[in-house]
Amino acid sequence: MMNDILQILPETILAGTAIAGLLAGAYGGKDAIARPLLWVIAAVMVVLALMVSASSSTTVESFNGMFINDGFARFAKVVILISAACVLVMSEGYMKARGLLRFEYPILVALSAVGMMVMVSAGDLMVLYMGLELQSLALYVVASLRRDSIKSTEAGLKYFVLGALSSGLLLYGASLVYGYAGTTLFSGIITTAQAGETTVGLLFGIVFLISGMAFKVSAVPFHMWTPDVYEGSPTPVTAFFATAPKVAAMALFARVLHDAFGNAVSDWSQIVALLSVLSMFLGAVAAIGQTNIKRLMAYSSIAHMGYALMGVAAGTAFGVQAMLVYMAIYVTMNIGVFAFILLMEKDGAPVVDISSLNMYSKSHPGRAFALLVLLFSLAGAPPFLGFFGKLYVLRAAYEGGLAWLAIAGVIASVIGAFYYLRIVFFMYFGENKLDALDQNRGGLLGGFLIASAVIMVVGIINMFGVEGAAALAAATLVQ
Repeated sequence: MMNDILQILPETILAGTAIAGLLAGAYGGKDAIARPLLWVIAAVMVVLALMVSASSSTTVESFNGMFINDGFARFAKVVILISAACVLVMSEGYMKARGLLRFEYPILVALSAVGMMVMVSAGDLMVLYMGLELQSLALYVVASLRRDSIKSTEAGLKYFVLGALSSGLLLYGASLVYGYAGTTLFSGIITTAQAGETTVGLLFGIVFLISGMAFKVSAVPFHMWTPDVYEGSPTPVTAFFATAPKVAAMALFARVLHDAFGNAVSDWSQIVALLSVLSMFLGAVAAIGQTNIKRLMAYSSIAHMGYALMGVAAGTAFGVQAMLVYMAIYVTMNIGVFAFILLMEKDGAPVVDISSLNMYSKSHPGRAFALLVLLFSLAGAPPFLGFFGKLYVLRAAYEGGLAWLAIAGVIASVIGAFYYLRIVFFMYFGENKLDALDQNRGGLLGGFLIASAVIMVVGIINMFGVEGAAALAAATLVQ
């Protein structure tokens, strides 16, 4: 029993920190402690990420196989914790300036991260659902944190209603799987789900499970919430939506499909491939006409989740490795881009109109160049790190027998490059505007922006060891 408790120590520490913060806020200074609490939780997340990365490399199943602590879970947890900590730190100035820095905010982010950590270690359908709901319930609240905004309230309500629908789909799929497999443990389900021998009821269960998880990664046709929630939520919350939850949901995708249905790859591979191609093309085409940069990033995230799903669709260890590498690069790019969006202000008010970036390179040449690097990397242009991320998933799809999907990915990538290059055009060749953006200093945000851009360039040397770590992580999931 003690060994079981030790395996959930990172989750316990983070949850304990959140509860202690809640008590301190309720009986102490309330919003007065919001700033120090934010920094404490961010520091705890970084320490936990270091602790997880330095922990034993063995695979341990706890609580009778319901909780799995393996290389795959540890890799995902490190990315989740680091990205959540970065977004928390980035958000301080924005939230404080607009009166949104309430003590509940870092607590909700921490509890959401706990749910994500449980999700990626789930070895049972019930544990999966518990982690998923803990993550989702916290996100519903932070989406509507700006109470005086109709758009923010709409974002929270829309996310809640559609999230409840996706939870229903996932639960129905879980009940079907339990009915036909006789167990909720992944280790038990995998012995029942065999390629070519899977019953129709179990196949329906897989389809409903995939549908529920597809909502969490905003894959088409379960993407409808994404643009409105990205636009309506406070920008730091949008940055959070675009990073840690996406990693957790994509890792959950791989965990469920390989741990529970790894013997029936042919039964789910084509479904995931269809989600992938639909997401890539809708994200590429729908973003072209966007004028709001947050909505543009929403469609960008839909397209990028399509690329990441290519790795999952391959159904191989290399496919999982490619997905993990892609998600690590994607999160790094998004942190940089959202740091830039947080810097976009006019007379102290946030600006999200892309046309406001006209000739931005004249007033802020350094920031403009850093964003150029990140946008080129998001577009998958060589020689930046984003290109190698896309190359990984394209190769995984091709080697997994999905050459048509790889070709579709290349075409979608070319289409999607347009709206990234359009922003670059505005910054360097747009019309001169008298009402230019504020000359804000934003040292911390500027640091995140520059650091992300530098990683996109320097990372091509050895990817900072992420490639090797992802290979080891994938090997523990796909035997």
